[in-house]
Amino acid sequence: MQSETENGLKLVAIGGGTGLSTVLAGLKRLVGNSHSDSVWLESLSAIVTVSDDGGSSGRLRDELQMLPPGDIRNCMVALSEDSTLLSRLFRYRFPGEGHLGGHSFGNLFLAALTEVTGDFVEAVRLSSEVLASKGRIYPATLNDVRLVAELEDGTEVRGETRITASLAPIKRLRLEPEHCLPLPEALVAVRAADIITVGPGSLYTSILPNLLVERVAECIGASHAVKIFICNLMTQPGETDGYTARRHIEVVKRYAPEISFDYVVANDRPISDEQAACYAAEGAHQIGMTDHLLEQTYGDETEIVRADLLDEGEKVRHSPEKLLRVIVACSEQARARRALASATR
Repeated sequence: MQSETENGLKLVAIGGGTGLSTVLAGLKRLVGNSHSDSVWLESLSAIVTVSDDGGSSGRLRDELQMLPPGDIRNCMVALSEDSTLLSRLFRYRFPGEGHLGGHSFGNLFLAALTEVTGDFVEAVRLSSEVLASKGRIYPATLNDVRLVAELEDGTEVRGETRITASLAPIKRLRLEPEHCLPLPEALVAVRAADIITVGPGSLYTSILPNLLVERVAECIGASHAVKIFICNLMTQPGETDGYTARRHIEVVKRYAPEISFDYVVANDRPISDEQAACYAAEGAHQIGMTDHLLEQTYGDETEIVRADLLDEGEKVRHSPEKLLRVIVACSEQARARRALASATR
């Protein structure tokens, strides 16, 4: 790691869905904030999965042969100033059953800008400038990738939407085509990173698709950055039924054995009885509360950090502010340990 307090840190967050945008919403407060915090970010980058094939993103993907913009749009909004009219505009979703019904304005804006510039990555960059986003956003790959899952019952399911809707356990996941290349700029950001976070997010449809892109897991594994895995709060029906926090880590290590995490962050606050009943009716259950095998399995090589990560409200969500505090604490602890190790050589 660099001389962090003087030069600031470089952080790369990897994932997709609402989990990644939640992490970014907290981290953006440290970007360029060198005067009020002991830890501040010189740069913040996000690597985002592009395998979505449902909803507005799926429709635009099929009609315009473009990358799905939904997760990337969410990240742009998360990195913007939430109070601005533009960020509210990018979140706006058209009502009704017509051609515009269900489309997000931000998705349509990205689609139009991609057509105008002829370059999806440039469209993302320019859109981020419009929103005054406090970070860079990179699609995991520019290839037209689809998720393919081999299920335990022997059937094969193609497409994120169908995989999520499947009720059979997933035996193996792959990208189609399997050989897809990352953005060089994304790899440059990973190599330069002081901190890399992975998760939270849907294990098979938000986290693993990034790590399956060629050279991404290898590059993360070779990085000297502090690596933090953020556990999900709940299981996902039809995708991670019965999974513990330890099982999530085991699956990530099976697909990306090159990566060793310095910290695994798990929530330790129980959800309310009302929330538990509501989510149980949909087949989802809380993760990590009684998963003490996590420490027994990974305690020697990885520090398990348990903290209250819950946001307030009816839905079970991570709190951006609490995630920020935990990430900063892990960074400061790692910095102190490395300084001590350097001093005792």
